[in-house]
Amino acid sequence: MARAPLSYRRRAVIAVASSLAIAVAIILLPSCRPKKSPPPPKEGVPVVVAAVVQKDMPVQLRAVGNIESYSTVSVKTQVSGELTGVLFKEGDFVKRGQLIFTLDQRQFEAELKQAESNLARDIAQLAHAKAQAERYAGLNKDGIISDEQNDLMRTSYDAMEATVAADRAAVANAKVQVTYCNLYSPIDGRTGNLLVHRGNMVKANADTGLVTINQIQPIYATFSVPEAALAEIKREMATRPLIVEAYIPNDPKPAIGKLAFIDNTVDPMTGTIKLKGEFANTDHRLWPGLFTNAVLTLRTQANALLVPSVAIQTGQQGPFVFVVKHDNTVEMRPVKVDRAIESQTVLSSGVQGGERVVIDGQLRLVPGAKVAFSALGGSGNSTATTEQAPVRQGNGS
Repeated sequence: MARAPLSYRRRAVIAVASSLAIAVAIILLPSCRPKKSPPPPKEGVPVVVAAVVQKDMPVQLRAVGNIESYSTVSVKTQVSGELTGVLFKEGDFVKRGQLIFTLDQRQFEAELKQAESNLARDIAQLAHAKAQAERYAGLNKDGIISDEQNDLMRTSYDAMEATVAADRAAVANAKVQVTYCNLYSPIDGRTGNLLVHRGNMVKANADTGLVTINQIQPIYATFSVPEAALAEIKREMATRPLIVEAYIPNDPKPAIGKLAFIDNTVDPMTGTIKLKGEFANTDHRLWPGLFTNAVLTLRTQANALLVPSVAIQTGQQGPFVFVVKHDNTVEMRPVKVDRAIESQTVLSSGVQGGERVVIDGQLRLVPGAKVAFSALGGSGNSTATTEQAPVRQGNGS
Protein backbone atom coordinates (compact mmCIF):
# COMPACT_ATOMS: atom_id res chain seq x y z
CA MET A 1 0.00 0.00 0.00
CA ALA A 2 3.01 2.37 0.53
CA ARG A 3 4.31 1.97 -3.11
CA ALA A 4 1.08 2.98 -4.86
CA PRO A 5 1.49 6.76 -4.45
CA LEU A 6 5.09 6.61 -5.78
CA SER A 7 4.00 4.76 -8.91
CA TYR A 8 1.27 7.28 -9.49
CA ARG A 9 3.66 10.20 -9.24
CA ARG A 10 6.12 8.53 -11.62
CA ARG A 11 3.44 8.04 -14.23
CA ALA A 12 2.44 11.68 -13.91
CA VAL A 13 6.01 12.90 -14.44
CA ILE A 14 6.40 10.69 -17.51
CA ALA A 15 3.17 12.00 -18.95
CA VAL A 16 4.24 15.62 -18.48
CA ALA A 17 7.66 14.95 -20.06
CA SER A 18 6.03 13.31 -23.05
CA SER A 19 3.76 16.27 -23.54
CA LEU A 20 6.68 18.66 -23.42
CA ALA A 21 8.64 16.61 -25.96
CA ILE A 22 5.70 16.57 -28.36
CA ALA A 23 5.31 20.37 -28.02
CA VAL A 24 9.01 21.02 -28.70
CA ALA A 25 8.90 18.75 -31.75
CA ILE A 26 5.90 20.63 -33.11
CA ILE A 27 7.70 23.97 -32.60
CA LEU A 28 10.94 22.82 -34.20
CA LEU A 29 9.30 21.00 -37.09
CA PRO A 30 8.92 24.09 -39.42
CA SER A 31 12.54 25.07 -38.94
CA CYS A 32 13.69 21.71 -40.24
CA ARG A 33 11.97 22.23 -43.55
CA PRO A 34 14.21 23.44 -46.40
CA LYS A 35 13.95 27.20 -47.10
CA LYS A 36 12.62 28.31 -50.46
CA SER A 37 13.67 31.44 -52.39
CA PRO A 38 10.96 34.05 -52.81
CA PRO A 39 9.31 33.71 -56.15
CA PRO A 40 10.68 36.14 -58.75
CA PRO A 41 8.47 39.08 -59.54
CA LYS A 42 6.17 38.48 -62.42
CA GLU A 43 7.14 41.87 -63.88
CA GLY A 44 10.64 43.37 -64.20
CA VAL A 45 12.20 45.85 -61.81
CA PRO A 46 11.05 49.35 -62.81
CA VAL A 47 14.03 51.43 -63.92
CA VAL A 48 14.87 54.51 -65.95
CA VAL A 49 17.37 54.05 -68.74
CA ALA A 50 19.29 56.25 -71.16
CA ALA A 51 21.35 55.53 -74.25
CA VAL A 52 25.13 55.68 -74.45
CA VAL A 53 25.94 58.50 -76.86
CA GLN A 54 29.04 58.47 -79.03
CA LYS A 55 30.04 61.86 -80.36
CA ASP A 56 32.90 64.34 -80.57
CA MET A 57 33.50 66.05 -77.22
CA PRO A 58 35.87 68.90 -76.28
CA VAL A 59 38.71 68.27 -73.85
CA GLN A 60 38.49 71.16 -71.42
CA LEU A 61 39.97 72.55 -68.24
CA ARG A 62 37.60 74.29 -65.84
CA ALA A 63 38.57 76.67 -63.07
CA VAL A 64 37.19 79.50 -60.97
CA GLY A 65 38.81 82.86 -61.66
CA ASN A 66 38.07 86.55 -61.65
CA ILE A 67 37.87 89.37 -64.16
CA GLU A 68 40.75 91.87 -64.26
CA SER A 69 41.02 95.13 -66.14
CA TYR A 70 43.39 95.16 -69.09
CA SER A 71 45.27 98.04 -67.48
CA THR A 72 44.73 100.29 -64.48
CA VAL A 73 46.00 103.86 -64.08
CA SER A 74 45.86 106.03 -60.97
CA VAL A 75 45.83 109.62 -62.24
CA LYS A 76 48.15 111.91 -60.23
CA THR A 77 49.36 115.45 -60.74
CA GLN A 78 53.03 116.32 -61.21
CA VAL A 79 52.64 119.86 -59.85
CA SER A 80 51.04 121.28 -56.73
CA GLY A 81 48.16 123.69 -56.89
CA GLU A 82 44.42 124.20 -56.70
CA LEU A 83 42.17 121.81 -58.61
CA THR A 84 40.07 124.13 -60.74
CA GLY A 85 38.24 121.75 -63.04
CA VAL A 86 36.87 118.18 -63.16
CA LEU A 87 35.74 117.57 -66.73
CA PHE A 88 33.96 114.22 -66.32
CA LYS A 89 31.45 112.47 -64.12
CA GLU A 90 32.27 109.52 -61.94
CA GLY A 91 31.82 106.31 -63.92
CA ASP A 92 32.17 107.98 -67.32
CA PHE A 93 34.09 106.33 -70.15
CA VAL A 94 36.98 108.50 -71.23
CA LYS A 95 39.23 108.35 -74.27
CA ARG A 96 42.99 108.45 -74.34
CA GLY A 97 44.13 112.09 -74.56
CA GLN A 98 40.84 113.46 -73.22
CA LEU A 99 41.21 116.42 -70.83
CA ILE A 100 39.88 115.35 -67.43
CA PHE A 101 41.41 117.75 -64.82
CA THR A 102 42.69 121.33 -64.77
CA LEU A 103 44.80 123.07 -62.13
CA ASP A 104 45.33 126.77 -61.46
CA GLN A 105 48.18 127.63 -63.83
CA ARG A 106 48.61 131.37 -63.19
CA GLN A 107 51.71 130.87 -61.06
CA PHE A 108 53.31 128.66 -63.68
CA GLU A 109 52.48 131.09 -66.47
CA ALA A 110 54.15 133.87 -64.48
CA GLU A 111 57.24 131.73 -63.99
CA LEU A 112 57.26 131.03 -67.72
CA LYS A 113 57.17 134.74 -68.53
CA GLN A 114 59.99 135.38 -66.09
CA ALA A 115 62.08 132.66 -67.67
CA GLU A 116 61.39 134.05 -71.14
CA SER A 117 62.43 137.54 -69.96
CA ASN A 118 65.67 136.20 -68.53
CA LEU A 119 66.33 134.48 -71.80
CA ALA A 120 65.75 137.67 -73.80
CA ARG A 121 68.07 139.65 -71.52
CA ASP A 122 70.85 137.09 -71.71
CA ILE A 123 70.52 136.80 -75.47
CA ALA A 124 71.17 140.55 -75.72
CA GLN A 125 74.16 140.27 -73.42
CA LEU A 126 75.41 137.34 -75.45
CA ALA A 127 75.32 139.45 -78.61
CA HIS A 128 77.34 142.16 -76.86
CA ALA A 129 79.82 139.61 -75.52
CA LYS A 130 80.23 138.16 -78.98
CA ALA A 131 80.97 141.56 -80.48
CA GLN A 132 83.49 142.32 -77.75
CA ALA A 133 85.19 138.97 -78.22
CA GLU A 134 85.52 139.57 -81.96
CA ARG A 135 86.88 143.08 -81.40
CA TYR A 136 89.43 141.92 -78.85
CA ALA A 137 90.49 139.10 -81.14
CA GLY A 138 91.28 141.68 -83.86
CA LEU A 139 93.21 143.90 -81.46
CA ASN A 140 95.17 140.95 -80.20
CA LYS A 141 96.04 140.01 -83.74
CA ASP A 142 97.39 143.53 -84.32
CA GLY A 143 99.38 143.30 -81.11
CA ILE A 144 97.51 146.09 -79.36
CA ILE A 145 96.26 143.98 -76.42
CA SER A 146 97.75 141.00 -74.67
CA ASP A 147 96.71 137.40 -75.07
CA GLU A 148 95.47 137.38 -71.49
CA GLN A 149 92.97 140.16 -72.18
CA ASN A 150 91.81 138.41 -75.32
CA ASP A 151 91.34 135.12 -73.46
CA LEU A 152 89.38 136.87 -70.71
CA MET A 153 86.96 138.36 -73.23
CA ARG A 154 86.61 135.01 -75.01
CA THR A 155 85.79 133.32 -71.68
CA SER A 156 83.15 135.95 -70.95
CA TYR A 157 81.52 135.22 -74.30
CA ASP A 158 81.51 131.45 -73.66
CA ALA A 159 79.96 132.02 -70.23
CA MET A 160 77.15 134.05 -71.76
CA GLU A 161 76.50 131.31 -74.26
CA ALA A 162 76.11 128.83 -71.40
CA THR A 163 73.82 131.25 -69.56
CA VAL A 164 71.59 131.55 -72.61
CA ALA A 165 71.45 127.77 -72.92
CA ALA A 166 70.40 127.53 -69.26
CA ASP A 167 67.76 130.17 -69.85
CA ARG A 168 66.38 128.21 -72.78
CA ALA A 169 66.17 125.11 -70.57
CA ALA A 170 64.40 127.13 -67.87
CA VAL A 171 61.85 128.33 -70.42
CA ALA A 172 61.26 124.78 -71.62
CA ASN A 173 60.79 123.56 -68.05
CA ALA A 174 58.37 126.39 -67.29
CA LYS A 175 56.34 125.46 -70.34
CA VAL A 176 56.22 121.84 -69.14
CA GLN A 177 55.01 122.99 -65.72
CA VAL A 178 52.21 124.89 -67.44
CA THR A 179 51.21 121.79 -69.43
CA TYR A 180 51.14 119.77 -66.19
CA CYS A 181 48.23 121.93 -65.09
CA ASN A 182 46.08 120.09 -67.64
CA LEU A 183 45.67 116.37 -66.94
CA TYR A 184 44.70 114.07 -69.81
CA SER A 185 43.51 110.47 -69.68
CA PRO A 186 46.42 108.15 -70.51
CA ILE A 187 44.16 105.25 -71.62
CA ASP A 188 40.69 104.46 -72.89
CA GLY A 189 38.69 103.31 -69.89
CA ARG A 190 36.07 103.86 -67.28
CA THR A 191 36.61 106.27 -64.42
CA GLY A 192 36.03 105.21 -60.84
CA ASN A 193 35.29 107.11 -57.67
CA LEU A 194 36.49 110.72 -57.67
CA LEU A 195 38.92 111.02 -54.74
CA VAL A 196 39.61 114.79 -54.89
CA HIS A 197 36.96 117.34 -55.78
CA ARG A 198 37.20 120.74 -57.39
CA GLY A 199 38.56 123.50 -55.16
CA ASN A 200 40.91 121.30 -53.17
CA MET A 201 44.65 121.79 -53.10
CA VAL A 202 46.54 118.87 -54.62
CA LYS A 203 50.12 117.85 -54.02
CA ALA A 204 52.55 116.74 -56.68
CA ASN A 205 52.99 112.96 -56.80
CA ALA A 206 50.78 112.39 -53.76
CA ASP A 207 50.26 108.86 -52.47
CA THR A 208 46.58 109.01 -53.39
CA GLY A 209 45.60 109.74 -56.98
CA LEU A 210 42.77 111.92 -58.16
CA VAL A 211 40.87 109.07 -59.84
CA THR A 212 41.51 105.52 -61.03
CA ILE A 213 40.80 104.54 -64.64
CA ASN A 214 40.29 100.89 -65.60
CA GLN A 215 40.60 99.76 -69.19
CA ILE A 216 37.87 97.16 -69.71
CA GLN A 217 37.93 96.85 -73.49
CA PRO A 218 39.70 94.46 -73.94
CA ILE A 219 39.68 92.76 -70.56
CA TYR A 220 41.27 89.74 -68.85
CA ALA A 221 39.88 86.69 -67.06
CA THR A 222 42.52 85.30 -64.70
CA PHE A 223 42.38 81.70 -63.47
CA SER A 224 44.73 78.92 -62.35
CA VAL A 225 45.02 75.31 -63.54
CA PRO A 226 47.00 72.34 -62.20
CA GLU A 227 50.65 72.27 -63.19
CA ALA A 228 50.14 68.81 -64.75
CA ALA A 229 48.18 70.46 -67.57
CA LEU A 230 50.97 72.90 -68.50
CA ALA A 231 52.71 70.63 -71.03
CA GLU A 232 49.49 69.96 -72.95
CA ILE A 233 48.51 73.63 -72.88
CA LYS A 234 51.86 74.69 -74.34
CA ARG A 235 51.73 71.94 -76.96
CA GLU A 236 48.22 72.86 -78.14
CA MET A 237 48.91 76.60 -77.96
CA ALA A 238 51.89 76.21 -80.29
CA THR A 239 49.61 75.10 -83.13
CA ARG A 240 46.59 77.37 -82.77
CA PRO A 241 44.94 79.92 -80.45
CA LEU A 242 43.16 78.27 -77.52
CA ILE A 243 39.57 79.30 -76.84
CA VAL A 244 38.58 80.47 -73.35
CA GLU A 245 34.96 80.83 -72.22
CA ALA A 246 34.01 82.97 -69.23
CA TYR A 247 30.72 82.39 -67.42
CA ILE A 248 29.59 85.09 -65.01
CA PRO A 249 26.75 84.96 -62.45
CA ASN A 250 23.18 85.21 -63.75
CA ASP A 251 24.31 85.18 -67.38
CA PRO A 252 24.01 81.80 -69.13
CA LYS A 253 25.76 82.99 -72.28
CA PRO A 254 29.56 82.79 -72.02
CA ALA A 255 31.97 85.42 -73.24
CA ILE A 256 34.37 84.00 -75.83
CA GLY A 257 38.05 84.92 -75.81
CA LYS A 258 41.48 83.43 -76.32
CA LEU A 259 44.34 82.38 -74.07
CA ALA A 260 46.74 85.33 -73.96
CA PHE A 261 49.08 84.72 -71.04
CA ILE A 262 50.83 81.86 -69.22
CA ASP A 263 52.66 82.85 -66.05
CA ASN A 264 56.40 82.29 -65.96
CA THR A 265 56.34 80.26 -62.74
CA VAL A 266 54.28 77.61 -60.99
CA ASP A 267 52.97 78.47 -57.54
CA PRO A 268 54.84 76.00 -55.27
CA MET A 269 52.22 76.35 -52.52
CA THR A 270 49.24 75.28 -54.63
CA GLY A 271 50.87 73.46 -57.55
CA THR A 272 48.97 75.61 -60.03
CA ILE A 273 49.93 78.05 -62.76
CA LYS A 274 48.17 81.30 -63.58
CA LEU A 275 46.59 81.86 -67.01
CA LYS A 276 44.84 84.84 -68.55
CA GLY A 277 42.16 84.84 -71.22
CA GLU A 278 41.71 88.01 -73.26
CA PHE A 279 38.20 89.12 -74.25
CA ALA A 280 37.15 91.92 -76.59
CA ASN A 281 34.31 92.84 -74.16
CA THR A 282 32.67 95.19 -76.64
CA ASP A 283 29.35 94.74 -74.85
CA HIS A 284 30.94 95.45 -71.43
CA ARG A 285 29.45 92.29 -69.91
CA LEU A 286 32.67 91.49 -68.09
CA TRP A 287 33.50 93.80 -65.20
CA PRO A 288 36.68 93.99 -63.13
CA GLY A 289 36.39 92.03 -59.90
CA LEU A 290 33.66 89.63 -61.03
CA PHE A 291 34.10 85.97 -60.22
CA THR A 292 33.91 83.75 -63.29
CA ASN A 293 33.90 80.10 -64.25
CA ALA A 294 36.59 79.85 -66.91
CA VAL A 295 36.61 76.99 -69.43
CA LEU A 296 39.75 76.43 -71.50
CA THR A 297 39.25 74.16 -74.54
CA LEU A 298 42.41 72.22 -75.43
CA ARG A 299 41.22 69.95 -78.24
CA THR A 300 38.31 67.80 -79.45
CA GLN A 301 38.07 64.09 -78.66
CA ALA A 302 36.48 62.15 -81.53
CA ASN A 303 33.79 59.51 -80.86
CA ALA A 304 33.76 59.94 -77.11
CA LEU A 305 31.41 57.69 -75.08
CA LEU A 306 29.01 59.80 -73.07
CA VAL A 307 26.63 58.64 -70.31
CA PRO A 308 24.66 60.50 -67.64
CA SER A 309 26.73 60.82 -64.47
CA VAL A 310 23.90 59.30 -62.40
CA ALA A 311 24.45 56.01 -64.21
CA ILE A 312 27.90 55.58 -62.64
CA GLN A 313 27.92 53.39 -59.53
CA THR A 314 30.89 52.64 -57.29
CA GLY A 315 31.70 49.13 -56.07
CA GLN A 316 34.58 47.31 -54.44
CA GLN A 317 36.20 46.82 -57.84
CA GLY A 318 35.68 50.42 -58.93
CA PRO A 319 33.05 52.24 -61.00
CA PHE A 320 30.45 50.27 -62.93
CA VAL A 321 27.14 50.67 -64.75
CA PHE A 322 24.12 48.44 -65.25
CA VAL A 323 23.73 47.74 -68.97
CA VAL A 324 20.34 46.59 -70.23
CA LYS A 325 20.71 43.75 -72.71
CA HIS A 326 18.34 42.86 -75.58
CA ASP A 327 16.34 40.46 -73.38
CA ASN A 328 15.72 43.28 -70.87
CA THR A 329 18.01 41.79 -68.26
CA VAL A 330 20.85 43.81 -66.75
CA GLU A 331 24.57 43.19 -66.74
CA MET A 332 26.87 44.83 -64.20
CA ARG A 333 29.77 46.10 -66.28
CA PRO A 334 32.94 47.82 -64.99
CA VAL A 335 33.84 51.08 -66.73
CA LYS A 336 36.79 53.46 -66.83
CA VAL A 337 35.90 57.10 -66.21
CA ASP A 338 37.78 59.70 -68.23
CA ARG A 339 36.24 62.99 -67.08
CA ALA A 340 32.97 64.59 -66.04
CA ILE A 341 31.31 67.39 -67.99
CA GLU A 342 28.54 69.02 -65.98
CA SER A 343 25.90 66.25 -65.52
CA GLN A 344 27.50 63.85 -68.00
CA THR A 345 30.55 61.60 -67.85
CA VAL A 346 32.95 60.57 -70.61
CA LEU A 347 33.99 56.91 -70.38
CA SER A 348 37.21 55.48 -71.77
CA SER A 349 35.95 51.90 -71.91
CA GLY A 350 33.26 49.52 -70.70
CA VAL A 351 30.32 50.42 -72.93
CA GLN A 352 29.56 50.96 -76.59
CA GLY A 353 27.58 53.61 -78.38
CA GLY A 354 23.83 52.87 -78.48
CA GLU A 355 23.79 50.58 -75.44
CA ARG A 356 21.27 51.29 -72.69
CA VAL A 357 22.36 52.04 -69.14
CA VAL A 358 20.22 52.35 -66.01
CA ILE A 359 20.13 55.86 -64.56
CA ASP A 360 17.53 55.29 -61.83
CA GLY A 361 16.52 52.21 -59.84
CA GLN A 362 19.99 50.65 -59.48
CA LEU A 363 19.49 49.84 -55.77
CA ARG A 364 16.98 47.08 -56.60
CA LEU A 365 19.11 45.47 -59.30
CA VAL A 366 21.37 42.42 -59.30
CA PRO A 367 23.18 40.98 -62.30
CA GLY A 368 20.72 39.12 -64.49
CA ALA A 369 17.63 40.85 -63.08
CA LYS A 370 14.83 41.62 -65.49
CA VAL A 371 13.82 45.24 -65.84
CA ALA A 372 10.77 47.06 -67.12
CA PHE A 373 10.65 50.39 -68.89
CA SER A 374 8.47 51.96 -71.49
CA ALA A 375 10.59 54.18 -73.74
CA LEU A 376 14.17 55.08 -74.60
CA GLY A 377 15.39 57.98 -76.70
CA GLY A 378 18.32 57.84 -79.03
CA SER A 379 20.57 60.38 -77.27
CA GLY A 380 21.96 61.22 -73.92
CA ASN A 381 19.18 63.79 -73.53
CA SER A 382 16.49 61.12 -73.87
CA THR A 383 13.66 60.61 -71.46
CA ALA A 384 12.72 57.11 -70.32
CA THR A 385 9.73 56.19 -68.18
CA THR A 386 8.79 53.02 -66.33
CA GLU A 387 5.67 50.93 -66.81
CA GLN A 388 5.21 50.55 -63.07
CA ALA A 389 3.47 53.02 -60.79
CA PRO A 390 4.60 55.52 -59.76
CA VAL A 391 5.80 56.72 -63.14
CA ARG A 392 9.35 58.17 -63.08
CA GLN A 393 11.19 60.13 -65.69
CA GLY A 394 14.92 60.31 -66.33
CA ASN A 395 16.98 62.82 -68.24
CA GLY A 396 20.36 61.79 -69.54
CA SER A 397 21.65 65.30 -69.80
